[in-house]
Amino acid sequence: MLATAHELLGRAPLTLWVPGMMVAYALVWVVIRVGTALDWRWVTHMSARAFIVAELAASLAWQVVVYSHADKPFWHPVSFGGYAVIASACLGVAYVFERRVFCQGALPILRLADLASGLFIGIAIFALSNLSFLSTATPFSGRAGLEVVCIRTLVDLAGYAILFTQFERIQQSATERELASIQASLDAQHHQYLAAKEDMEQVARAHHDLKHRVEAIRAELDPGRTARSFAELESSIEAIGQQYHSGNAVLDVVLTTKGRACAAAGITLTVVADGTLLERMSSMDIATLFGNALDNAIEASRRVPDPDRRLIKLALFQRGQMTVIRVENWFDGHLNTDAGGRLTTIKQDTVRHGWGVKSIQWTARHYGGQAITQVENHRFTLTILLPSTTPKEHA
Repeated sequence: MLATAHELLGRAPLTLWVPGMMVAYALVWVVIRVGTALDWRWVTHMSARAFIVAELAASLAWQVVVYSHADKPFWHPVSFGGYAVIASACLGVAYVFERRVFCQGALPILRLADLASGLFIGIAIFALSNLSFLSTATPFSGRAGLEVVCIRTLVDLAGYAILFTQFERIQQSATERELASIQASLDAQHHQYLAAKEDMEQVARAHHDLKHRVEAIRAELDPGRTARSFAELESSIEAIGQQYHSGNAVLDVVLTTKGRACAAAGITLTVVADGTLLERMSSMDIATLFGNALDNAIEASRRVPDPDRRLIKLALFQRGQMTVIRVENWFDGHLNTDAGGRLTTIKQDTVRHGWGVKSIQWTARHYGGQAITQVENHRFTLTILLPSTTPKEHA
């Protein structure tokens, strides 16, 4: 399609050159859109880079061919072969640079200001590189044939470098913002753990004292209605004093805190956990992994209309050399994802919310592992695989 359009545009009169270039850009846009299914903003920005790269490859190849084989027609095997090799090499180098950035992960949301600046740079570079073909009566135009091609090559090279640098800056800025939000989530979970630990210690002391007082009062009073009241009081005290004993003190605090939140929301939490597997993991990372995982599960379970399906299952076990953390819960069937397929928050405040899964994934990678999400029949499963509970840089 692009080759046919290029051939037709090449035969058009000079007065249609600018509209022809706009048509060529539109075709590039369509090809990238169909091939990637990305957001229109990124497709527009990528099309500008692709257009400049194509200009650069064609100009550089033409410059070398004209310089070395000026006496031969373009379709001569030597000229055409040299043109194809040089253009392919140029596009190959651009592919290596682009792939290096794309392998870093899903693209962030492109702001309109960045898109506008990218388009402005692309249009300015294209206009300046082709100015000599429109008029030689400007301070920026070349007059000799090889001089015109040389100017075009250098301008296109500089333009692509500028656009690619802008692309990297956008990626880096988004990564910095994401890391800052993840760090804030980590700190919040850690502070929540510290506060919960202090609350649990106070509740444990109150539970111990009240239990002895109830026993003393019951021994003095006649069993009857008063005894039944005290039985209810003791039952409530037992509920307050209920704690998890997984073998890891930090995990126990997190589970106890989230267990109370589940009880308050009418959610059943089932835990089978060997906390000794986390003995080398920092308290902050334990609070982050389990705190975020259970927070997300509780939030999803609250929206389930059927009370019998408000269930959360948490398992921590060892399989071979791997430590496995699995959290399962029902949800109402509504999930939000971005252009890259990553889960996003359903809340309107995307700045303060939506970092739970990313924090979990970041922490899992910190230990050389990964976090996997699976959705099936309104059932959400988060599986965290950790080959070691020692951070990679300390392993």
